Amino acid sequence: MSIRHGLLALLSKGPRYGYQLRVEFEASTGATWPLNIGQVYTTLSRMERDSLVAPGGTDDQGRAVYTITEAGREELGRWFSTPVDQAGRPRDELAIKLAMAVAMGSVDVQAVILAQRMAAMRTLQDLTRAKRTASGGLAERLVLDSLIFKAEAEQRWLDHCEAVLREKHS
Repeated sequence: MSIRHGLLALLSKGPRYGYQLRVEFEASTGATWPLNIGQVYTTLSRMERDSLVAPGGTDDQGRAVYTITEAGREELGRWFSTPVDQAGRPRDELAIKLAMAVAMGSVDVQAVILAQRMAAMRTLQDLTRAKRTASGGLAERLVLDSLIFKAEAEQRWLDHCEAVLREKHS
């Protein structure tokens, strides 16, 4: 997801000002994607340039608000209807780190795996705690569930790496 599409989704619910968009974006992503206000305004400026949003005057407290345009609604519709290309994700730093550790020959790969396993377990515990105390509704729960599943998958992958290493050394 891009910040652009997240902001368009929020603006599709009605006019919003910058700080409001920041707060709602973070709440919608379960506080897993913090934004600084500069990112919000830079993105709004680009979307205005691309005719996806328009200045919508000011609210009752004098804050400048933005509205989504028809082109913005069309862009948002395309985004929602296009599947996410999971294969096109940025490179996997952990896989590269382990591959390099194996290739070096002088690195204790088991120690690298153990350190990662412990970090993943802490992450899993933190996410599980966050899920128990979450009050952000369904959107936050879905984001936290996704992160929990990814942490669990990382643990399974680390199990696999250890099994492959054992097999290689037997």
